[in-house]
Amino acid sequence: MMANWIETLTGPLGQKKQYKQYRARIEALPEPYGTVAKAVQRYLMYYGGATDGETLLTMMGDSVDLWERAAEDGTAVRAIVGEDPVEFAETFAQAYSGKQWIDRERARLTKAIDDAAREDRNDG
Repeated sequence: MMANWIETLTGPLGQKKQYKQYRARIEALPEPYGTVAKAVQRYLMYYGGATDGETLLTMMGDSVDLWERAAEDGTAVRAIVGEDPVEFAETFAQAYSGKQWIDRERARLTKAIDDAAREDRNDG
């Protein structure tokens, strides 16, 4: 009962634990992979705009897996991100089609225009 109440306020505790585990894995990466993984994660948090924790955790987990494999194989950072790290991060984020904050705003915009158009027809 208490866990349900807390999760209602703060979100699922399992997701928070998983997030912390991913953060610890990023912190454990050797350089330069750790620095790059942190920078990409930060960008994904802003650009990705995922509103549901499950999508965000999946994206983050896949990102951590990528950097761990790259470090293990000794793959050069530029071989992964290419010459445009922004394009890499945005393309990576597009693979995760969960709900995004912009979806809510798109729906609001459409509704506002539809409502205004209905009022315009009723007045005219």
